Amino acid sequence: MPMSSITIKPNEKGTAVVTFSFSDETDTEVTPKTNAWQLQNTSGRIINSRSFVNGSFSGTQIVLSGDDLALFGTTDTGNRVLGFQGTYDSDIGMNLSLTDEVTFTIESLLSQTDETL
Repeated sequence: MPMSSITIKPNEKGTAVVTFSFSDETDTEVTPKTNAWQLQNTSGRIINSRSFVNGSFSGTQIVLSGDDLALFGTTDTGNRVLGFQGTYDSDIGMNLSLTDEVTFTIESLLSQTDETL
């Protein structure tokens, strides 16, 4: 199962590396066979075109940077939801589903310019 907590609080328009860890039903670490991620605000709006369709990555790390961590207007709270989908194999089956999401908040910086969504 994916880890469902996050410890980052990235700076606006900065860079953050998010590392997922996965284990099977026996708590043995597994590597996903397939994986994809998406980034959205808490209202469900996709951020920076980061949807499951184009969000594949390799390994267990996702790098968020630049417009991934932008704030859009003065009403943007900076709350983001990073979602994950994938599959893995274990002793109980093949192509088992991995799904999870974590929420984090972008640290607003006065030196950055708000953008429009």
